[in-house]
Amino acid sequence: MSSFFGKVQAMGSKVGAQAAQFGTQVVAEAQAGSTKAMTGFKLENETLKAARILQAFLADPHHPESALNAIPKEVLARAKGLAIFTVLKAGFVWSGKAGSGVVIARLADGTWSAPSCIATGGVGFGLQIGADLSEFVVVLNSDEALAAFAKGGNVTIGGQLGASAGPIGVGGAVNTALLRPTPMFTYSKSRGLFAGVSLEGTALIERKDANEAFYGQAIPAVDLLSGKVPPPEAASALYETIEAAESIDEAGLPDQAYVVPEGQLGGTAPLDPATGSAGPPTSQGQKLFDATGAH
Repeated sequence: MSSFFGKVQAMGSKVGAQAAQFGTQVVAEAQAGSTKAMTGFKLENETLKAARILQAFLADPHHPESALNAIPKEVLARAKGLAIFTVLKAGFVWSGKAGSGVVIARLADGTWSAPSCIATGGVGFGLQIGADLSEFVVVLNSDEALAAFAKGGNVTIGGQLGASAGPIGVGGAVNTALLRPTPMFTYSKSRGLFAGVSLEGTALIERKDANEAFYGQAIPAVDLLSGKVPPPEAASALYETIEAAESIDEAGLPDQAYVVPEGQLGGTAPLDPATGSAGPPTSQGQKLFDATGAH
């Protein structure tokens, strides 16, 4: 019997050592991936990616009913700016993540600024298995939120400035939620093995080198986001996506709005039209509306 327990103990030690080795390898690969993401992407590619990502979050003008399952037109109309990016997260016990994207600002005349590159990356520890590619749109609702991106350095989601899951849909509940919005609304779409997506504590970093490579000179983010640089042709698809979503006709659509609570994947919590706040979440995977084929 003692021999049997000895074998079990030896096997446990071997598995533990293999898991630790694998964890260390994942950390190294995640760090390498972060480094690659921080040095290898180009602004012109990021703007095209941002246009594709944003299009998946906004209503399709050819299918007005898709507005019931999209970032509300009113949220977009009131936005001071948008940060659009992806985050690749992978790990087994140890986890690593790296991401990239752009931020743009709405100018005084209603047009959109030239984009500024942003990135995120890091390594953490937790009981996580698998890989997940998440797409994010962060709506900047206040001048302070926009200034945080414009001044350069790091912006920590939910750190200096509050952030909350943004409303989805149309109707009075959306307008009520916008009476006193948090500085940032966060929206995410996720694929992979991680259940639930949170941006709390995520640091977004200005990519000065990528901006300089594209614009041909070192231009501070504050100059890009304040309109001192003309919007480049390379970002035209992004501007066109926003313009199309802002022109959608919501006439005749039923009042229907909800949020996706943190930790849910596909679950929804209806918004109270009187308060603009979310009620209890619906069951996992249940949607109040699914504009099939609209995106």
